[in-house]
Amino acid sequence: MAVAAGAPLAGVTVVALEQAVSAPMCTRALADLGARVIKVEHPNGGDFARHYDDVVLGQGAHFVWVNRGKESVALDLKTDAGVEVLHRLLARADVLVANLAPGATARLGVAPDDLALRYPDLIAVEIDGFGAGGPLSHKRAYDLLVQAESGVCSVTGTADAPAKPGPPMADVTTGLYAALSIVAALYRRAELGGKRIAVSLFDTMADMMGYHLTYTRHSGVEQQPLGMSSPAVAPYGAYPTADGRTVVLGTTNDNEWQRLATAILERPDLAADQRFATNAGRTRHRAELDEALTVWCGARDLAAIQRIADAAGIGNSCYNRTRDLLNHPQLVQRGRWQQIDTPAGPIPSLLPPAVIDGFDPPMGAVPALGEHTAAVLAEFGCVAEPSP
Repeated sequence: MAVAAGAPLAGVTVVALEQAVSAPMCTRALADLGARVIKVEHPNGGDFARHYDDVVLGQGAHFVWVNRGKESVALDLKTDAGVEVLHRLLARADVLVANLAPGATARLGVAPDDLALRYPDLIAVEIDGFGAGGPLSHKRAYDLLVQAESGVCSVTGTADAPAKPGPPMADVTTGLYAALSIVAALYRRAELGGKRIAVSLFDTMADMMGYHLTYTRHSGVEQQPLGMSSPAVAPYGAYPTADGRTVVLGTTNDNEWQRLATAILERPDLAADQRFATNAGRTRHRAELDEALTVWCGARDLAAIQRIADAAGIGNSCYNRTRDLLNHPQLVQRGRWQQIDTPAGPIPSLLPPAVIDGFDPPMGAVPALGEHTAAVLAEFGCVAEPSP
């Protein structure tokens, strides 16, 4: 597979024993930076995310999202022949990433500790649900399960309707933490050798709860979810407009509050009211401020509100739905949508978020199951594909 010129991870080979989203997001991030990612899949069905749905030209939406730029090798790792081929791949790899069921890599003999002596320069990464050594370590863990267990759902939605954030935040953030750890390990590998890295979905989401945990530990108060608002600052939220849209605006400091009260609401009485002088006071009296903004926004169209807010230096946006984002001018005018190939034909795909000077992300194809088996096995000295 061709590597883009100036790729930061050119020459790095990653072997992936992965399913669903967390590990595939990790390895997609590495592939986007120019690493070679060899995705090992079972010949019968492969990564089960291939079949979550069939909306993308007959392919799963999750799968095409997080698997561009990889090579698919079909191996039955329940056979000695399949495991032997896996070890041939690992002998020439820089990184192994796995997120199989609890204990699966140990049963295969490729858990990070098993690999330390055999491949001392290999960076072995295990992504799991709850981390080793605790009462939940044996449990399967999916995005929703971890978001519920870690308290994330309790601070999302509203007090009477807790919710899971729409995107699979546990999977995505864990995958990106793993990718960051891999890049750090590669940076010092010449001096320190291979590393064993473990990242759990639960630990990642506990870290994402850092603000809420810190607040509750030191105040004794569990903050209630506020829908499209924030318990940390006020006023800050979503307000209906006269033309049936929704504007999101608010303040993050005292100076912004003064500008909002005087230049937008034209309410010097609110600006002078000592109850609202600090953010702590404004959060205690959130309802009064939300009422004032609701009245003001409800008398104006979205475009007018945004013009006034921009002129006053107050952050604002409009509430969009998924369909609105598809053709959002901020994405379209900056060329963020690019075409990638899939087994069923080309589809649009967003460029990776980081823009690196002098480097164009490869935006490689989404592989068919086992598409690269013969070529990769021949390259690694296997004369024939092991029988499933």
